[in-house]
Amino acid sequence: MQIRAIFNRDGGTLRTMDVEALCARAVDIFEAGGHKLDCRIVSRDEVEATLTEAGNDPKVEAIVIGGGDGTVSAAAAQAFKSGKPLGVLPAGTMNLFARALGMPLDLDAALAAIAGGTIEQVDIATANGRPFVHQFGVGIHARLVRIRDGMVYRSRVGKMMASLRSVAAAAVNPPRFEVELNGPGGKVKRTVSGIAVSNNPLDDSSVPVARTLDSGRLGVYLADQLTTAELAGLVMDLATARWRTNALVSEAEVPRLHLHFPRRRRGNHAVIDGELISLDQHVELEVRPGGLAVFRPREQKVGASEKNVGTNSRFRS
Repeated sequence: MQIRAIFNRDGGTLRTMDVEALCARAVDIFEAGGHKLDCRIVSRDEVEATLTEAGNDPKVEAIVIGGGDGTVSAAAAQAFKSGKPLGVLPAGTMNLFARALGMPLDLDAALAAIAGGTIEQVDIATANGRPFVHQFGVGIHARLVRIRDGMVYRSRVGKMMASLRSVAAAAVNPPRFEVELNGPGGKVKRTVSGIAVSNNPLDDSSVPVARTLDSGRLGVYLADQLTTAELAGLVMDLATARWRTNALVSEAEVPRLHLHFPRRRRGNHAVIDGELISLDQHVELEVRPGGLAVFRPREQKVGASEKNVGTNSRFRS
């Protein structure tokens, strides 16, 4: 198979690595697996154009991406558009989609898992037509990312420390906003501090990722209006994998959802797979079952869809 690897030297852990050496090892690993790998090292500003080129090149049969979650999301969008299989190298800070795919977190092991893996169809979600593989968020998450992006960090550890400092800054005055949610269960109006919509419902871990990637459903999570103390408690519950038992969190599983923000202000933001975007007043979210072809380790299979006990398609009013 003719495969194009694209490594973002400015993304995730690659910014502190010898990326040229990683590229050379990748070529050898894929050659041993019977593939021909064309490895491209690019800067952050070159990622989109290089992905588009790979998607449009008829000689390229598959794409391998290395970088942070935003880079992976951009690659998934191009793979979704072109129909080409995507291999995900866990070279970011959180590696959320790579974890959901069951990829080894060691880079050489992940390269070998892709080179010797199977190609499977998994779900991908969209927000007003923009694809995402992990999560769309409004409120707390968007504020955390905005604060963190204003800080200076030069490594994976530095980014994690910046994230912790952003939590402390956001907790001083948690956001509160009105939202109307319209899904299969009807319309609900709420005032909340945060909304997260995931591509497939999340698991119960301290770093929540999709528990399966073929359910054909979005996971929708609302955090009620939070005080500073309540937000601090929710952060602790996340860190100890107890967030699902927090009384201020409600959830549902739906194939599609319309969000309306009646008092959206100019400059409000959402976050999609870790990247800040402008928040639209109306957001149409839906899952595209089996819309993305991916490489997975041979021992990793997309399991049968799971139902989370106590979860349904309607929120409490």
